[in-house]
Amino acid sequence: MQRVEVTFAGRPLTIETGRMAKQAAGSAIVRYGDTMVLAAVTVGDNISPLPFFPLTVEYREKAYAGGKIPGGFIKREGRPHDNEIVSARIIDRSIRPLFPDGFKNEVQVFVYVISADQENAADVLALVATSFALNASKVPFMGPIAGVRVGRIQDKWVLNPTFQQLAYSDMELVVTGSADSIVMVEGGALEVSEKDVVDALGVAHTGVRELISIQEELFAKVDRPEKMSWTKATPPEGMETRVRALAEGRIAEAINQKDKHTRMESVGRVKREIAELLLAEFPDNPKDIHTLVGDVEYDKLRAQVLDTGLRVDGRRPDEVREISIDTGLLPRTHGSSLFTRGQTQALVVATLGTASDVQRLDSVNDSAETTKSFMLHYNFPPFCTGEVRPVRGTSRREIGHGNLAERALQAVLPPFEDFPYTIRIVSDVLESNGSSSMASVCGGSLAMYDAGVPVRAAVAGVAMGLIKEGKKYAILTDILGTEDHLGDMDFKVAGTKDGITSIQMDIKIEGLDLSIMAEALEQARVGRLHILGEMGKALAAPREELSEYAPRIVTVQISPEKIGDLIGPKGKTIRGIQEETGAEISVDDAGMVTIAAVGGDAMERARQMVRAITAEPIVGDVYEGTVKSTTAFGAFIEIMPGTEALLHISELRHGRTEKTEDVVKKGDHVRVKLIDRDERGRLRLSMKALETPPEGAAAPNDRGNGEDAAAASAEGDDSHSDDGKEGSSRRPRRGSGRSGGSR
Repeated sequence: MQRVEVTFAGRPLTIETGRMAKQAAGSAIVRYGDTMVLAAVTVGDNISPLPFFPLTVEYREKAYAGGKIPGGFIKREGRPHDNEIVSARIIDRSIRPLFPDGFKNEVQVFVYVISADQENAADVLALVATSFALNASKVPFMGPIAGVRVGRIQDKWVLNPTFQQLAYSDMELVVTGSADSIVMVEGGALEVSEKDVVDALGVAHTGVRELISIQEELFAKVDRPEKMSWTKATPPEGMETRVRALAEGRIAEAINQKDKHTRMESVGRVKREIAELLLAEFPDNPKDIHTLVGDVEYDKLRAQVLDTGLRVDGRRPDEVREISIDTGLLPRTHGSSLFTRGQTQALVVATLGTASDVQRLDSVNDSAETTKSFMLHYNFPPFCTGEVRPVRGTSRREIGHGNLAERALQAVLPPFEDFPYTIRIVSDVLESNGSSSMASVCGGSLAMYDAGVPVRAAVAGVAMGLIKEGKKYAILTDILGTEDHLGDMDFKVAGTKDGITSIQMDIKIEGLDLSIMAEALEQARVGRLHILGEMGKALAAPREELSEYAPRIVTVQISPEKIGDLIGPKGKTIRGIQEETGAEISVDDAGMVTIAAVGGDAMERARQMVRAITAEPIVGDVYEGTVKSTTAFGAFIEIMPGTEALLHISELRHGRTEKTEDVVKKGDHVRVKLIDRDERGRLRLSMKALETPPEGAAAPNDRGNGEDAAAASAEGDDSHSDDGKEGSSRRPRRGSGRSGGSR
């Protein structure tokens, strides 16, 4: 076993190899604080027949890492949750461009989070562990690389901030890079400027270089195997010349079609016709012919953009496709929009729910279950690209794109305390020809406007592309699917008119310098402002009223001591209110009661019932009460549901009263004044305080008749104790409530 231990960003960092997973082609353990990850890499001997590099990345958080047992009926880890999938995609996107072109052996990367200290994130450690495992194996890999998370707290940059620190950061970026360039970016922010993002990338790259040097220090201590031999498949001699002679002119004409399907059909027809011509000469190489025609398409599209400044659909590099928007088109939903940009279209719907609709999350990074009250779900059905393919649940791509769009909108949401709704957005992509995730951002913003959600500002997103040959390059705004496939970069930027809220970058070349990224960010800002302008024409601000089909929510603050009274024995009281009114009621441990109902009448009725049960009696107020029982020294009056107080015989009327029943009887409704609450919380009432005293009589004393009244009150305390009450007032039982989610 070999290891190296250093201090990185103020905390101990250890990289070791040779202790675990020794039968893998390469493995490494990275520890940061008390968070540990294990990465293991394997490679197949056979060359895959697939038309793409068969790389698989699995990222799993073990429940034991956080000292937990998985919840639910099945007490073992199951399918990966969304955060695990997003982390796996980050690793995949970081390492995929760094395998040599033409390498087709199957490679698998497994990352296990085996210890979680609930302070330090494991995903960036996984990037370091994966890089070391790949470079220490026989797999050909153009590394090493490293990944860091960068935040900004009170205008100070922080590398790998803890979870606690991130709560105070206005930016969170995960950045992967080599020693020379940036490879991958993923993150969100609270409307920061393009310059802030570039500065963050510079800070991150400094940390990346430091982590790479730490890996190299450990490489010097271990014996690494020779890289496996492999041969890039090459076509027969003369085939490439023949293909280019037949295809270049026809492909150049075929790709210049504005309509996606016309373009695909034209290119496909050229490929089929050329294949038919060449199969007579090269009958054993149909795949090579297809690949070479694809290379011609790749070269022609890129050369056209770089040489003429015109794209295959006729646009200039910085031009956004035509946009059309419809809002409020679904009559029974809470908010809806249909956002169409070119041949990309998303139907996006916002639904408002209550605190009981929050998503409950169980993660090794949290000591307790957490909740999530905002979610965006992205769906990409086969028909949106005109394809026929099986549907086998939500794909990793759908989860990743939904996470990107969700983060873009998260930054502008109102605080949960001000708008106590659970918000779910669903984006169904109906057509796709480039950047459906950014269409989901635009549509999601408009759907929330249509639903009346008081978001701080509208959010739009745009996907940027890059074509780079040597020192010559072109940055493309609002890329097509073809430009994404044949280009060198997919750079998505979302934000408001004031700044960036979400960013994601993938590249297909070895790296990208910051000057090009800064230029791409500025061009994206111009494109984003144009899209926001078009969105403003359709719906300039959130609607003033919620949909009539959306629940109305009000909050009522009660004393924590009254929670037990509201809930009742085994929840009987709160369930009764819900059944009678149709409202949904929840209460947290601080006494915040949330009432939700579709329809204002039901909500108001529930609110009045909650207030009646939980109201605190106030000395000096007058109440309409019911006589619950009578005794020799007075009567007990229920002045509020569950709250009784003593009406002493001396307070029934002016003058002497021989028997309580001479004035009041059980079941009578009486008007009384609350005249006292003693240090033990006992309440005392008076009827005579509401009457005009007889002429010549002394004014009534709100404190009662001196020592005799006090003695009688004490006597009443003892004699009434059989009813299970302490003194003359009913003490509430403390119960545990349900808490709503946080954004």
